[in-house]
Amino acid sequence: MTLPVPETMSPTQQHIPPTSRRHSGAQDHLVLSELNPRVVVDHLDDEGQPLHILTFGTVREICPKCKSGHLKLVLRQSAVRIAHLFCAGCTSCFDAHYPNGTSALTI
Repeated sequence: MTLPVPETMSPTQQHIPPTSRRHSGAQDHLVLSELNPRVVVDHLDDEGQPLHILTFGTVREICPKCKSGHLKLVLRQSAVRIAHLFCAGCTSCFDAHYPNGTSALTI
């Protein structure tokens, strides 16, 4: 029995074997640089106003500043100027890039 192949799937995609979990190596290591939160997030000076920012999951990297827990991914949104990693423990923001200089937070 032959199953029909969806029109959007190219012939090369039909035969891609399932991927196995990659082991992290030196090329997967992220270099973290602390960012000024006032440059990353709008309206930090509005003390009386709550700031609603969504995080999009926890990453494997631990905060290099307080070492209290894993960083959270924050993507661009209405009050966030640039995507960054956030530490809920010390409220620090970090940029992440690979050792070769390529940004790890761009799509």
